[in-house]
Amino acid sequence: MRLPSAAVLGVALLLDPLPKPSPPPTPAAPAAPATSVISAATADPWAAKPYLGWSSYSMQVYSGNGKWITADQLIKQSDAMHKKLQKYGYDHLNVDAGWNDGVDANGRPQPSATLYPQGLQKVIDHVHANGQKFGLYMIPGVSPAVYEASLPIAGAPGCTTHDIVKQPTQQADYWKIGYRIDFTNPCSQKYIDSIVDRFAAWGVNFVKFDSVTPGSGISDLSLDARDDVAAWSAALKKHRIWFELSWALDPKYADYWRSKANGWRIDWDVECYCANDALTQWQNVARLFPGLATWWRNGGDGGWNDLDSLDVGNGGMDGMTRDERQAATTLWAVSAAPMYTGNDLTNLDAYGLSLLTNPEVIAVNQAGVPARPVSTATQQQVWYALNDDGSYTVALFNLGRTDRDVTANFADLGLTGSATVRDLWARTDLGRFTGKYTAATVPIHGVRLLKVTPQPGATVAVNDDALRVGYTGEWTRNGGAEVAATTQPLALTVTDTGSPAPASSSGPVRTITHDDTDPGIAYAGTWSQSTGRGLGDFGDGVHYTERDGDSFQYAFTGTGVSYVTEMDTSQGNVDIYLDGQLVKTVNTGREPGQPRLSQQTVFTADNLTDGSHTLMAVKKSGSYLLVDRIDVLQPSLLDPPAASFDRKAPADVQVKLLRAGSELTGITGLTPGTDYTLSGSTVTLRSAYLAGLPLGTTRLDFGFRGDTLDDVHATTRNGDSVSYTFTGTGVDWITATGPDQGLADVYVDGKLARRVDTHAAVRATQQTVVRVAGLTNTRHTVKVVKVSGDVLRSDVLRYTVK
Repeated sequence: MRLPSAAVLGVALLLDPLPKPSPPPTPAAPAAPATSVISAATADPWAAKPYLGWSSYSMQVYSGNGKWITADQLIKQSDAMHKKLQKYGYDHLNVDAGWNDGVDANGRPQPSATLYPQGLQKVIDHVHANGQKFGLYMIPGVSPAVYEASLPIAGAPGCTTHDIVKQPTQQADYWKIGYRIDFTNPCSQKYIDSIVDRFAAWGVNFVKFDSVTPGSGISDLSLDARDDVAAWSAALKKHRIWFELSWALDPKYADYWRSKANGWRIDWDVECYCANDALTQWQNVARLFPGLATWWRNGGDGGWNDLDSLDVGNGGMDGMTRDERQAATTLWAVSAAPMYTGNDLTNLDAYGLSLLTNPEVIAVNQAGVPARPVSTATQQQVWYALNDDGSYTVALFNLGRTDRDVTANFADLGLTGSATVRDLWARTDLGRFTGKYTAATVPIHGVRLLKVTPQPGATVAVNDDALRVGYTGEWTRNGGAEVAATTQPLALTVTDTGSPAPASSSGPVRTITHDDTDPGIAYAGTWSQSTGRGLGDFGDGVHYTERDGDSFQYAFTGTGVSYVTEMDTSQGNVDIYLDGQLVKTVNTGREPGQPRLSQQTVFTADNLTDGSHTLMAVKKSGSYLLVDRIDVLQPSLLDPPAASFDRKAPADVQVKLLRAGSELTGITGLTPGTDYTLSGSTVTLRSAYLAGLPLGTTRLDFGFRGDTLDDVHATTRNGDSVSYTFTGTGVDWITATGPDQGLADVYVDGKLARRVDTHAAVRATQQTVVRVAGLTNTRHTVKVVKVSGDVLRSDVLRYTVK
């Protein structure tokens, strides 16, 4: 969040930065919309790479003085950046809230005469003379004062600032500073144009647009700044001015933000709002990880996920340890986020300079390929990106509380075979490794940053949502077209009565229970665990928090979900979000004098599309928010879901799979061919194996394969295509087959290589439907074009390294 000048768009009053409000209702961004349409928009050339530079806001907060941004201070920061950082690519100087004071005769914001007694133009000219770009800050709307003044709009005869306000008047921004603009009136665009034209005349190169909704703490569309964003985008593009949106934008509208802007803040402020103590704190960095697990797909190709200021330049001010400062820098770099520091550039320490100026780390950032996590369900996280040259960038983060080894399994990256590994922070080659690389004793909140280069004979599998996979037409990601990997237990009861129980009938769905300790539950804020409660909780324990705004998030695959907790007089309201949308506020409290209740289902959603979803809950009131368990509904895959075996009447047990038999990956602990056999979609558990089980109930876990990484892209329109360019000697197209699919043409370097049939009687995942070998070891492009069928899915393109 940015605390704006109340003079933005004309309130003739300056606000100093205020304390940060309650922690965000969306501290971990909800899952990206499953049905977002893939577009092939051309990137703005001035935003081809993430920018590097400096922003004033962290120092405004740290100093406790919103008017810290004086002409003298900005000139000092510009000179320091020119001397220390500019040769490494840092060239943006962005001034945040508080730069303006009142408006001119046409209702356009004008610079503060107090802060810039010789004019802001002198500062801008100095910045430009240093070879740098200059940025300013704005918010949506028109102030009441400008509305009442009914000022003529420059370049728009007959238009006034009174005409352009939506009637009846409505709130335009988070802070209730201005009125909403009516963009159905052509005068409104003229007004925005007049402001931007003036900025361009001054030499402004960058505009930060704050309080953008949906986002900025409000995503229920009671505030909606998308019309403002569109108007500012149109005006700024004419002048090739970088357009940055802020803050905590709603990822459901990621495609819209991308179509209009060059960058977008994905979370709340990084500052700790602890004036004269620290700029930030580790928890404000750590909370970015789960959000980036969603947003990474939306970065790259001229539009960038903004993580806020990178405050790592001075250990006496940053509020983080050296390891945390390095981990933060790594996260910004591998996320291809704009790297702009908020430190006082005149007071950087040697270690901070080394972090900000490591050329190999900067090169990772400037490659513009956002990294993705292998999993966020662990504190030892592996993030990776496949670069244009065929190498991988791999970051090994230890988010835990003790030093730990962190291992990158090459298969998780899509790499089979061997690779060389280089440590980019140490700038040292580590050698050649096969199958995996383990970084020993990564410190608490520390990181290792690697370049992993596949060696001859290796294969590289490129998932459908990798950045450089190109889509032409109307493709969507998932939206029910995907199948996720999963397991389902068979409850097998062993008796010795001589009368085996009849098989259980199969139900349409099954419930999977996840205790509060499940590593897949992402807790954001100040959570603790209470165990041995003796109150009837599932697993006899809960997670709890006492701070409003703290949240938990759980990403799941299925058709329904339930949130189960206690209900007690000490608890209160909880906002429930499903797939990023606020769906309900539930009350987990009880009236005074009523007894505590355990294992209470306070929220349930069912009849969801069978696919990927995200549940999130945010504490709103009461002394406590508790998590006991989360129940997920999934379609049953076994018929029957329970069976029996009697030692005195031994017989094989047959189980029908409700998915293609080829999807079975195995039964945990059992040897295929010996303990069980598979014929078609029928599994036969051998009597000889069953006879060795103990009396009572044994759980047998059946594993099922899904689409790679549980996602696919799909299109229903003939002629739509997917393509990828690689350097290698062969390529495979691996995708789903199914009864709703048909023919596809596969081209290599523009020539038809093969027409393939992706139709099948039943849905099957990860099928190699075409293989092209014997290519020269040069650059090639493979393209797959939909010819027929209701839908075409694309999962993986895998190529062979020479």
